[in-house]
Amino acid sequence: MESANIIAAKEIKLAPVSQLNRIETIDVLRGIALLGILLMNIPGFSMPSRYSEIFRTDPENVNFWVRAVILVVFEGKMRALFSMLFGAGILLFTTKKEAAGKSTTFLFYRRMGWLVLFGLADAHILLWEGDILYSYGVIGMIAFLFRKMKPMYLAFGVPLVAILDFGLSHSFYKDMRQKRLDYVKVQKEIQAGDKPSAAQQTVLSNWREIEKEFIPNEQDIRDNTKKMKSDYSTVAKKIRKSSWDFQTKYLMYTIADPLALMLLGMAFLKWGFFTNQWSKRQYKFTILLGYGLGLPLVLYDFYYGFVNMPNLAASFVHMEQHPIVWVNIIYPFQRILLVMAHASLVMLIIRSGAMQSLLNKLAAVGQMAFTNYVMHTVICTLFFFGYGLNYYATLEYYQIFYVVFAIWILQIFLSPLWLRHFYFGPLEWLWRSLTYWKIQPMRRRNQS
Repeated sequence: MESANIIAAKEIKLAPVSQLNRIETIDVLRGIALLGILLMNIPGFSMPSRYSEIFRTDPENVNFWVRAVILVVFEGKMRALFSMLFGAGILLFTTKKEAAGKSTTFLFYRRMGWLVLFGLADAHILLWEGDILYSYGVIGMIAFLFRKMKPMYLAFGVPLVAILDFGLSHSFYKDMRQKRLDYVKVQKEIQAGDKPSAAQQTVLSNWREIEKEFIPNEQDIRDNTKKMKSDYSTVAKKIRKSSWDFQTKYLMYTIADPLALMLLGMAFLKWGFFTNQWSKRQYKFTILLGYGLGLPLVLYDFYYGFVNMPNLAASFVHMEQHPIVWVNIIYPFQRILLVMAHASLVMLIIRSGAMQSLLNKLAAVGQMAFTNYVMHTVICTLFFFGYGLNYYATLEYYQIFYVVFAIWILQIFLSPLWLRHFYFGPLEWLWRSLTYWKIQPMRRRNQS
């Protein structure tokens, strides 16, 4: 099912989507996804590595249940929804222009090029090592090439990429596991007190590099915490290295998943899912299927980790005993099932007319998603890092979500207030002006 008001051929000039042509359901979903992403990002701003070990197996601790709810209900789902909407946004940017005979290739790649630069700034100047703008810019350039495919083929990419992603993850895991096995073997060999040979020293060095990058030991955690509670230059030195590593040598491991989700987002826009054109029965069936299958899968995934990998020592034992971690194949499927159920529930709420005031505010948050995303970085780094208020590694896990709720309230209040006076958020305006290489109108005129 295709939305006529999205793909109709019209004679139009190359210009941003007008306010009249915005799709409210997409803005609402984008606002929800944007706010939800902060639930997953906030520990990266505020908590040291392996912060959950002290409570992840203690159901009597409130932190255990806060983490459980977030992992089951939100983890991966909000980012998946955001990626899908990004893919839909590629079609919204290009379809009408191309239907009118306009080429969008150069314009779109310029748009993504600026997004890459914004991502570099978010990571290396504002110092958010979990930045997604850079990777979205790079992956968006690839997704653009598939925009004219039939929805069925776009959607079929999800299981294919899930398998590919599992293969890439296994390759990474296999390499790490081999280094771990070699390390354990060498540790046993040198227990007698003999000086390690050159070959043995290489094995120890290889594992030490893995530790420093992915699984820091207790001393590493103390050292990293001290750095994060220091001045800007010290924090920047730490963040920039890890950010650059993930933007370069580890980028290939992170492309497949967002790409598949962007393509799925294109498919669902073409099918009318994101424009609320499905019947109530279809959305209800999607909710039933998504929660009916997705919740048991994600709960099993959570329980498996609870039993088999409660702490780092147990995780190492599990790694040494399992050449392949088959349970990981659950993740991409439970996530898609649950994100579709979440989105379908939102669609029915929108259609019911309930909570219209809140939905309008969420739409404003979504319309300013770029500005609000970068605002997350600015607020959280200044609140948690040493050159700001220095709350890094200070609050309990459940307490960091008070900061999340405060940011939610701020953005839900500020976004509609801003859009009452301006057409775009400040970064949206800048991005559009750079994309079209022309200053875009900003202030609304004749506002009462």
